Amino acid sequence: MSIIDELTSALGPAKIALDTATLTAYAVDQAPVLDYQLPQAVVRAETVEDVQSTVRACAAHGVPLVARGAGTGVSGGAHASKDCIVLSLERMNRILDLNPEDETAAVEPGVINADLNAAAAVHGLMYAPDPASFKLSTIGGNVATNAGGLRCAKYGVTRDSVLALDVVLADGSLIHTGHQTFKGVAGYDLTGLFVGSEGTLGIVVGITVRLKYLPQDVHTIAAFYPDFRSAAAGVLAVGKARVQPAIMELLDSGTLAQLDEVHGSDLASRGASLLLIQTDGFGAAAEAAAIRPVLVAGGAVVTMEASAEAEQLVDLRRNSRGVEVDDEYRVGEDVAVPRSRLVDYAEALETMAATHEVKLKVVAHAGDGNLHPTFWVDRVDKTVAADAMVRLGAALDESITLALALGGTITGEHGIGQYKLRWLGLEQKEPVRELQRRIKELFDPAGILNPGKAI
Repeated sequence: MSIIDELTSALGPAKIALDTATLTAYAVDQAPVLDYQLPQAVVRAETVEDVQSTVRACAAHGVPLVARGAGTGVSGGAHASKDCIVLSLERMNRILDLNPEDETAAVEPGVINADLNAAAAVHGLMYAPDPASFKLSTIGGNVATNAGGLRCAKYGVTRDSVLALDVVLADGSLIHTGHQTFKGVAGYDLTGLFVGSEGTLGIVVGITVRLKYLPQDVHTIAAFYPDFRSAAAGVLAVGKARVQPAIMELLDSGTLAQLDEVHGSDLASRGASLLLIQTDGFGAAAEAAAIRPVLVAGGAVVTMEASAEAEQLVDLRRNSRGVEVDDEYRVGEDVAVPRSRLVDYAEALETMAATHEVKLKVVAHAGDGNLHPTFWVDRVDKTVAADAMVRLGAALDESITLALALGGTITGEHGIGQYKLRWLGLEQKEPVRELQRRIKELFDPAGILNPGKAI
């Protein structure tokens, strides 16, 4: 019996897609495509048992399995492998429990980030991780990449909010890791290991998360600077004032111009860079009042009171993902550097773009030093000159090597996926990589779970 026949028999034909349109749509996420492959089939799981049956069938036939959420990833973590089965978890989208007294929620992996937040808000709570794709991305996908977002500076990344997981292993067995409590140190932290593993160690089918209090007060500050370096310096100045904003987002002139073009605003005429800061909680007003003079002293033109426009700008930034999709001629990066080197790195990016004659725009979760520079070259009649692609590649390589030289990392929140494997060896040397390969072999001895990704 073929694997398609076995899956159809076990799950029913309604859950198996074989048509070319569906296979094509599920073959890639939003990352640049290095090696385009169509899966054999797309399985749309609805239950844990569906996932187990799919994993067991793939294990029995030695067929690669790529788990997928909403496909909003930008590192190729959900790109199809040759002859693989793509396992979609989108239909597993129930909030199983939301406990306002314990401040926890248990969800299936296909729950949309924004939907969990809407449900939590009824109880005065929120799920803190908020990637720019929060209106589309799933909690399972967020767990797979250890996603971050705008609130990371104060509330941390996905791993900081995950308490427990239900995971289907490579042999189809189901395990539970973690605990319902906020604290717990029994045994090795397998929950933390699975978070960020990009579906290479097991398929997450249940997630218990910690919720935070929905802020009673929020103050937003928009600070326009004459250049990107000055705005980056403003981030450090706020840190020296020992105030902890919930959000610190940095947007350069290219990003402001793009927002003007899309939304009809006039941001670029007001400055060459924008630092957006949001304070929250009962001390939000006092924190905002302490921050404003610090920014003014650094040369910024600052909104001096609570500003509806500033809050709208945060919403624009939060919803900015999707203006364009990365491909072979436009690549958005995800590096992070120590905050003390933010100014140096910001200045170096502009130099790189000029040296390699490529275009650049930068947004950054500046509160934790996580930058998203996008380099690109223009296409003429849908083609790009070969030398332009060489220059683009050189700019990307330099942006990575400099980030590492400054003590940073090649990915702050998007994951390695397929696209960043080329640079992983620069950051992680042997024997660390060998230990990771041995962990992979322990959990997935046949190598069927998302092969060629993450490590």
